Amino acid sequence: MTAFSTTTQRRLKKLPQIPSVWEGDRRPLSGIAENLDPDSEDKGECIVWLDGSEGVVRGMEVVSPEMGPEAIVRTLLRAMENPQTPAIPARPRKIVVRDREIQFFLRGALQNLDISIDYVRELPVIDEFFRGFSEITSHRPPALPPKYAEIMFQVAEGIWFAAPWELLADYHILSIEIQPSDRDSRQWDIKKLYACVMGMLGKEYGVLLYRSEESLKQFRAAAATEESIERLEKAFLAQDCWFLNFESVDNDFDPEDEDFDLAELEESEIHPFFGSVHPYEGMRPFLDEEEAIAVYVALKALLNFIEKFRRQLAKNTEAARSKSFSISLPGKTTVTVEVSTLPELADELLAIGQAEAQDSEMTTSVTVPLQDDLIPEDSFRSLGVMPWDAIESVRNNNKKYYQSLGASRQGEGMPIVLIQTSRPKAKLLSEKIQAEGGLKAICFNPGEDPFTDMNYDLGILQTGKGNLFLFGEFIGDDPTHLEARKQWDRRCLQTQGYCGLVIASGLTGAARGNPQLRDTIALFEAKAISAEELGMGVLQLMPMLDFELD
Repeated sequence: MTAFSTTTQRRLKKLPQIPSVWEGDRRPLSGIAENLDPDSEDKGECIVWLDGSEGVVRGMEVVSPEMGPEAIVRTLLRAMENPQTPAIPARPRKIVVRDREIQFFLRGALQNLDISIDYVRELPVIDEFFRGFSEITSHRPPALPPKYAEIMFQVAEGIWFAAPWELLADYHILSIEIQPSDRDSRQWDIKKLYACVMGMLGKEYGVLLYRSEESLKQFRAAAATEESIERLEKAFLAQDCWFLNFESVDNDFDPEDEDFDLAELEESEIHPFFGSVHPYEGMRPFLDEEEAIAVYVALKALLNFIEKFRRQLAKNTEAARSKSFSISLPGKTTVTVEVSTLPELADELLAIGQAEAQDSEMTTSVTVPLQDDLIPEDSFRSLGVMPWDAIESVRNNNKKYYQSLGASRQGEGMPIVLIQTSRPKAKLLSEKIQAEGGLKAICFNPGEDPFTDMNYDLGILQTGKGNLFLFGEFIGDDPTHLEARKQWDRRCLQTQGYCGLVIASGLTGAARGNPQLRDTIALFEAKAISAEELGMGVLQLMPMLDFELD
């Protein structure tokens, strides 16, 4: 059994010794985990040292059950030298524990410190301490009022299946105005909410219901300019909104993983949760009865609006639309709610993000017209053909983005370039191309490496804004690619020059290289153009790994 080093013993003996009895123990967290650490998984143990004479906590730590008795000594050392406020550094006259093993271990570790270590059957001060935590847990309000929990989960399920984030970006704000009747006795403190849908990028899914337009604008402005985690957290907690978020039931999923996408999980693996964010309250993971009614009414009206205008929103999210709905509430009462798009506010919020992006781009000089930062590095890329029936399935599916240039059924199908990656990256890629004015053309242009005399066939995307992006570098004399190019050229002749770019998820699953309809995120019709039409000549691979004009 190891004792403190002689230098540590001399240091501890310099602390004043007070005539107090300290209680120490190590107990499972069980139901008190959330009170100590909101992110804990209820699997650790709590080590605590209390001054029984003064009734104050001197030291406390949450540790893994695998940690040995040394953890108890470390916590005790901090309790003596760096105690929690308002205690002052000191060493006790006596220590009592209820575990024989801990008693013998402490006797060996604390020898020569003039501290008596005794065993007792009960620790009344620590028992009362943990009892207090249990009472806090038992008196915590439920996440949702029991009266409204069922309908709240029902509307959350409806939101998840409706997937409004497949139609609306986070800047497409909807106004939700509650219009109670004269006979409605409820106190509707907030009659207008601003709904922001999250999830188009595949990271976080949910709906924010801002209680004021000012709060929404302030957060967007702050989020666009702040870079440090601390300042972003401050901006987040300054919001004034209710929220519905979706999370994974399985804690093994890491939301910080770039390839993680909640939408790929089964319904049984998704859990909705509600709450509130307020500058004075911070984030609160429960709603009271009045809040639950308001949130339910707003979400139900939002769901009705999405179902009513799904086809129109899939084609155009910029048009002004408005519709009133009658929402039924428990107790056989109804309330009228008007939901409206806010195109001008959407433009304003979009401008905030674009202004920040432009400021960032000003520090980067573009020396060549060909860019290679559009396609995710780990993507699967191939040339192929998509049957016309599959084209129609994508075109008629409101949940898929489809850019049409008027291609008609000719030949065996549409020649396509397939870019397959994770769902979040696929959605982001589709968004970037849409922001570029869509896809204009697909081209293959010759390239060469003057240092190795290697020839390349460079796959290039031309966007509506005229920018050129590299999507593939193929070895010029590779037999597999030569055959794929031969088939590409033949099919493009059959379709009179029409081709397509398919962006899909499922990179790591069974659908790799053969995505199904559920994996397809977007399909962009484009024109196939020749290298002569592009007019760039032979591109050379330079030492900085950028292609320059020959």
